[in-house]
Amino acid sequence: MDSDSGGDAGSTGDPRATYDRIAAHFSKTREYAWPEVESFLDGRSGPVALDVGCGNGRHTEALAARAETAVGVDLSRGLLDEAVARASERGYADATAFVHGDAAALPVRDGAVDLAVYVATLHHLSPRDTRVESLNELARVLAPDGVALVSAWSTAHDRFDREEGFDTTVDWTLPGGETVPRYYHIYSPSEFESDLAESDLEPHHVTVSSGNCYAEVSPPDR
Repeated sequence: MDSDSGGDAGSTGDPRATYDRIAAHFSKTREYAWPEVESFLDGRSGPVALDVGCGNGRHTEALAARAETAVGVDLSRGLLDEAVARASERGYADATAFVHGDAAALPVRDGAVDLAVYVATLHHLSPRDTRVESLNELARVLAPDGVALVSAWSTAHDRFDREEGFDTTVDWTLPGGETVPRYYHIYSPSEFESDLAESDLEPHHVTVSSGNCYAEVSPPDR
């Protein structure tokens, strides 16, 4: 369930139903990998890569170029269908597997992942305990020498005039004008660092870029 930008406070709703509803239109607006993801992946590779909250698979495609197998996990079956279609159309389906799953309970065995991205998805989870548990899950599946990039939308974005983290909803507008609200937790940079510190991950290079918090992370005791 990768994402973009937003409104004001609301309930968590049902992210699976939300993204199933907007999957086809959403996918058409998500063509290219983020520059920050491309920079993170530059010079890195490994046998198994993981894209947590893979959406339509645009970052799974980038991982597939650097791994023997790239696994995309998403809660939305509609987005997984879009990801499978994209991989088939672009000729990298043989290097990918797309799996229905929850970021807070990854369907991946311990220590199996060499390279991962978990971008634009953490902020859709609620409450905080679930967000931290999803970070713990990432730590669990990373190999001892594995590395991952985590991102979340931030109060540092110029559309927000707030310093504390907060919950909000962001409407997605479908062709024809129907709006579908999506839950977000907008992180303050300090809160992002606090959740990483609370988790089992070891954070490195925590930064803010393009209105998002980013951290390169590794499993504990690396």
